[in-house]
Amino acid sequence: MKLQDKFIELRGKRQGILATNFYNFETLEGVLCAAKINNQPIILQLTRSSINYLGLPVAFNLAKSMLDYHGVEGWIHLDHGDSYELAAQCLDVGFDSVMIDASEQSFKDNIALTSKVVKLAESYGANVEAELGYIAKLGQDKDGSGFTQPKEAKQFVEATGVDALAIAIGTAHGFYDKEPKLDLERLSDIAAITDATLVLHGGSGVPGESLKQAVDRGICKINLATEIKNIFMQTLKTKLSTNEEIDLRKVFPVATNQVIELVKKKLEIVQNKK
Repeated sequence: MKLQDKFIELRGKRQGILATNFYNFETLEGVLCAAKINNQPIILQLTRSSINYLGLPVAFNLAKSMLDYHGVEGWIHLDHGDSYELAAQCLDVGFDSVMIDASEQSFKDNIALTSKVVKLAESYGANVEAELGYIAKLGQDKDGSGFTQPKEAKQFVEATGVDALAIAIGTAHGFYDKEPKLDLERLSDIAAITDATLVLHGGSGVPGESLKQAVDRGICKINLATEIKNIFMQTLKTKLSTNEEIDLRKVFPVATNQVIELVKKKLEIVQNKK
């Protein structure tokens, strides 16, 4: 099943799908074990940094083979792709979905670049995600300005033909200084006037009840990255500080198990069963 079709299926049930970044074998194993235990589909995401770290064909083939090994329904997605060239490389390798993030460019330029990637992806049958509005990235100001405007969202989707749209309604990438307050009314307004699948970036640290309400009002894809990195590294630090074990095969599984527990909880929230 194409990711676009899965989105339609989930939206009809008012359910969401978790999209998790992975960084190595251990974090990927944790994510997929959780998805298998919960019997839920998953989107596996790679950023340019992770692709540079692992190598594009290695990263893709690792994700693909692990999905097959665990028997999990899933898709491989480029997260925050920053160029047409990177999107093209990922599509050539076999990615099911790519994001082109031109949100920091002008509205006109964002439309132009997104439209170009959408046209390219058509020949692959791939899903394309874009971003509209200001969703603060790591190190950027989180003052809440630059929320997505419903009328602009409608115009953007119609002009580009994009499948999925990440919108700014109060989340940010990385950890929060205080509990985020999602603009759910704005979300409802956007969902009412666009057919695009709506995406929530910055899922780490958002209370479960807020995520459930977001799914109820139209969010279908929820991204999770920072919490995965954090729990893996914090667990490793604690483990290594209390022993002198040098066999990584005995140390890493402890951290992987914590990723499993984290992702299991997030999957239960996103599924949004009544």
